[in-house]
Amino acid sequence: MPGARSRLVVATHLCAAVLVLLWSIPTFGLLVSSFRDRDQISASGWWRAMFPAEVSSQYRAAPPSTAIVKNGLYTIEGNIFNGAGGEVIAFGTSIRSPAEYAVGRRVVAQGGEAVTLTRNGDYSITSTTPMTGPRGMRIFATTVSPAKFTLGNFDRVIGAEGMGQAFLNTLTVSIPATVIPTLIAGFAAYALAWMRFPVRALVMAVVVGLMVVPLQMAFIPLLTFHNKIGIGKGYLGVWLAHTGFGLPLAIYLLRNYMITLPREIIESARIDGIPEFQIFLRIVLPLTLPALAGFAIFQFLWTWNDLLVALVFLGSSADQLVLTGKLRGMMGAHGGEWEILAASAFVTMAVPLLVFFTMQKYLVRGLLAGSVK
Repeated sequence: MPGARSRLVVATHLCAAVLVLLWSIPTFGLLVSSFRDRDQISASGWWRAMFPAEVSSQYRAAPPSTAIVKNGLYTIEGNIFNGAGGEVIAFGTSIRSPAEYAVGRRVVAQGGEAVTLTRNGDYSITSTTPMTGPRGMRIFATTVSPAKFTLGNFDRVIGAEGMGQAFLNTLTVSIPATVIPTLIAGFAAYALAWMRFPVRALVMAVVVGLMVVPLQMAFIPLLTFHNKIGIGKGYLGVWLAHTGFGLPLAIYLLRNYMITLPREIIESARIDGIPEFQIFLRIVLPLTLPALAGFAIFQFLWTWNDLLVALVFLGSSADQLVLTGKLRGMMGAHGGEWEILAASAFVTMAVPLLVFFTMQKYLVRGLLAGSVK
């Protein structure tokens, strides 16, 4: 019927919405987890972040030096929550049985001290003899903690030693590794699209073939070559490596874009005697700007998030380590702290997201250009 939507269009929109939802849900869950502490992440999933969580944790009582004499007994009193709030369900004095006793019950620990823990977290430790030791008794409790969020995870990641240097190193790698292949690919794509030379078809076939070659195959021979010519383990080496790995896709995309430009414009410029270099700079380059910007976005995202190429061609010393390498080192030291992993993921994503949303209009133009005549 006239004016009615095609079922295929509706199905396409529905599939696109489902794909967006499938990608958005894990990202949103990671964002929520980055604001939760370790105990709550271990106790419940991110979808229950707004509800109280049942957590089994270890608490440390005040040290024996704070004990006072009360009713003839040496007494230590305090609250395991330290004002944070919560409700105790059960407690114990051993890690093997962290929920052995009901709240309010008086329990004699292995050292002879009597321990009492109330539902609101108040504890009392009493002994007939002076208590010794530099640290307080460990109290294990199963509690119901209210939902809470914190910026402490981001403070730990951003404030980590060497993080600022790693951020600058990543910028030093990503910006030239984006600009260099984009410029070279622009010249090469113009030659393959509009200039006539004998082996043009063969060169294009080689470019397409290089797109399917795994870059890992080139690591050892390329690094050996870099070491022989004296640029190994340096910024120049990693720039050239990223350039070589990104050029095939860049040339292929830009060539396919340039070949759709109106032939009359190029031929008129040649008839007027304009050199090929000037045609490229004054006519083709401005018309190809959306495609160049679109490729530059993807190249920057790839180089910013890269770890393998940077480790192979740059190194892992403190003055050369990139952001992904620094965060990987942090996860090695804090392997069980998933909240640090979640916060690190969003710290790494901050700059790529800024670049993407700043230049997305050029990306959209590059994708849509040529679709309507």
